[in-house]
Formats: sequence, structure tokens, C-alpha cells
Amino acid sequence: MSTLPLCVVCPNEINASLCSSSLFSFFIPRNGIQRRVQIITCRLKFPPGFSAAANTNANENPSRSSQEKVYEVVLKQASLKREHNIKIRDVNRALHLKMPVKSTSDGMLNMAYYLCRDICSRYPNSYLGTLLMTPERRRAVWAIYVWCRRTDELVDGPNASHMSPKALDRWEQRLIDLFEGRPYDIYDAALSDTFAKYPVDIQPFKDMIEGMRLDLRISRYNNFDELYLYCYYVAGTVGLMTVPVMGISPHSKASTENVYNAAVALGIANQLTNILRDVGEDVRRRGRIYLPQDELKQAGLSDDDIFQGKVTDKWRNFMKEQIKRARMFFDEAEKGIQELNSASRWPVWASIVVNRQILDAIEANDYNNFTKKAYVGKVKKLVSLPIACMAKQLWAIVPSSPHF
Repeated sequence: MSTLPLCVVCPNEINASLCSSSLFSFFIPRNGIQRRVQIITCRLKFPPGFSAAANTNANENPSRSSQEKVYEVVLKQASLKREHNIKIRDVNRALHLKMPVKSTSDGMLNMAYYLCRDICSRYPNSYLGTLLMTPERRRAVWAIYVWCRRTDELVDGPNASHMSPKALDRWEQRLIDLFEGRPYDIYDAALSDTFAKYPVDIQPFKDMIEGMRLDLRISRYNNFDELYLYCYYVAGTVGLMTVPVMGISPHSKASTENVYNAAVALGIANQLTNILRDVGEDVRRRGRIYLPQDELKQAGLSDDDIFQGKVTDKWRNFMKEQIKRARMFFDEAEKGIQELNSASRWPVWASIVVNRQILDAIEANDYNNFTKKAYVGKVKKLVSLPIACMAKQLWAIVPSSPHF
């Protein structure tokens, strides 16, 4: 066993409230090797011009459609999952590996995951579902969700006005470092440990950062193809991040690609729902319109109509088509639920149930998403989530479909 000293750097642009001049150590296993990592936290201002090279597979060939680009990423992720399964099987057969003895570093990692749980608990829509997952899986999902939340707040949080492309480049370099076992702070330590335990690939995380870059420079989308790619970047990627943690049922007859496709579809559906819910807020606070410009034009609408915020028959008809599309993606996502590990299906069901109700609420508000925000009340959530739980139990006894 080797000991590696590690300097934890907290860039000025990133919330580094937990960073201080201190030293602690814990174990991060990587590639089958147990290493003690000593972390020294400090603050460091990056030099001007420092950046990480952006490499986003989903955007390499602009001549293809967005769905083709995203599917290429899905194929890669599925291939990595299969390779990981083969490696684990072969190693276990050859070495008969046993679980390593717990070390005194567990306390520090437990604290890291506890802090991640604390942040996730502020967002009950996502948090409640994780409580029925196995302890190890739920901790890993918390670490991933916290990283996604922190990434999103770079461009939508209180300090968003000070965010720059170079700061996002530094955030991406920080991601690369923690993926390689060099976390910057205690939240990163939890994610670095998750990377070490599960076959999670770095590409979806890089793609999410690319979505943040789009938010810095784009406030309109010409067509749904462009909007689809944005939705993949900021939300579809979460499915690719979490499926390796949630696990695929050993009884599943579906291809790994189809399971990952369903996970991406759920992210797209959730993001489209958020867009439709927040039309008024986005245009007032940020001047952004996340609606396909060509479809607005076809419906006889323009940006001026959205800024004026008038609910007309044209707007109602337009919204009906947008809601219909979002529901189609939820339907696609639903096909993949039974293919997941049985202990991981409930949070996915919960997400689908709650977010579908947001679409229902938009309709109940007569499609007024300019001045009325569609939401699902706590009582309705408390009633609907047990329904999702029962649905999950039904799915557990239904055999996986070979046709999915």
C-alpha cells in the first residue's frame, strides 16, 4: 500500500467554503490498488489563460443530427459498461478478490457523503427516491447529484454573472483531476470515491460542462435539433452518469444501449418539462427562450409574444404540441425502468410521476406559464410517490421484455 500526498486546490471562482489550511487522509482504491491519499487543502488563484481542452464527443461532427451525436455517446458508454463487466468477472475468477478491510479513513469519506446527502435533501423530488436504494448506491448518486448541482449553479447560481468560459475550463480541469483520484475538496472526494467504485465514465460530466458553456453564449435555439442537444448536455447526461451506479437487472434481456437510451430520454423529458414550466421566469430573469424558434414561427408566434406574456389560442396550441413531445420522452424513459436493478427502479419512477404532474399542472393553469408556475404540492407528492413505489413493485414481478 502506498501513500500519496495530494494538494487540494480551491479556485476562487468555485465555492470553496469547506477548503481550509488542513490535512487529512483516506483511502481511494483505483484499478484494484488500495492507496492512502493525504489531502492538503489550500486556496490557489489560477494564472490567467489557464484552460482545459474541451473534448465533447456529442459535438464532434456538426453535419449529423443531435440525436445521432448523442446516440454515439450512448454506444460508447454501453461499450465501456460491457468492458467493465468482463474485467470484473475475469478478475474475480482469477484472484477471488475479497472486500478490503475498512480503514480509519472511512470516517472522512462518510463525512463527505453525509455532506452530499445534506445538499440533496434540499431537493426532495430527487432525494426521496434515493432512500430506497442500497446504501452504497444512494451515496454514489448523492455525490453525482451534488456535482451536477454545483456545475449548474456556476451559470444559474448567485455568482453566475461573474462566470466566464475560462472559469468553466478550470472547472473541467478540476473534474479531470478528481476523476484521476485528485479531489479538490470534500465534495470532490465523495465523487472521486464513486468514480473508483463504479464504471462511471468522465464523458457525460464533460458534456454537462459543455451545456453550461452554451448557457453563457446562447439564449435562443433555432430548432428542436439544437434544443435536443442542449437538453442532452444539461440533463440527459445525468442518466449516463447514474445508470452504472443504479445497475442493470441481471434478468434484463434488453441491450445495454437501449437501457442507456431510456436514461437519456428521461433526462430530456425532465429538462423539456422544466423549460415549459419556467418560460416566464427564464425570459424575465435571463432573457432566454428555450423554445424552438422555427416552431414558434410556424405557430404564428415570436419572441415579442413571449416577452408580452399573453396567453392566446396560438400559444395554447403551441404549448399542447410541446407538452405532447415531453410526454413522448417520458414514455420512452418508462420502457427502461424494468431493465434497471430492482433496488434502483423507485427513484426513476418517482421522477417520472412527479414531472408528468408538472405537465398536468401547466394544462390546469390554462397554459399560462408566464405568470403562473406549475408545481406539484407536497400533499400530492406524498400521495403520488407511494403510487410510484407500488408501480415499482409491479415492475419487479414483470419479466424484462426482450423487445425493448
